[in-house]
Amino acid sequence: GLSDHWGDGRPCRLTEGQQATLKAIVLQGPDPEADGVSTWRLIDLCRIVRERFGVTYSEGGMGKLMRSLDLSWQTPRPQHAETDRAAQERFKKGASRKPSRRSPPTTPKPGGLRSGSRMRPG
Repeated sequence: GLSDHWGDGRPCRLTEGQQATLKAIVLQGPDPEADGVSTWRLIDLCRIVRERFGVTYSEGGMGKLMRSLDLSWQTPRPQHAETDRAAQERFKKGASRKPSRRSPPTTPKPGGLRSGSRMRPG
């Protein structure tokens, strides 16, 4: 007879231990001096998996693997190494003030109901 059972799909090429190691690498983040990047990209992770574990992944396959490890492609914006947090807080506090009311414009508005241009005399 016919069977409605679906297969489990292709098994992961990495073992459970290798997956745990990869997840730890991703969560730790890259070292800008050693790795040459400030945030991991899928292509960087493909290179790391190929070098460390000898397994080749495409970027799409690596994205699926990241999702299966409960990791998201969304990352916080990288912070510059010389970021001054105190200066940022001062700026935020200064930017939250309401702007002062502006004085009315100094150019007088034309009075009366004129339309078009002035007529020339005579």
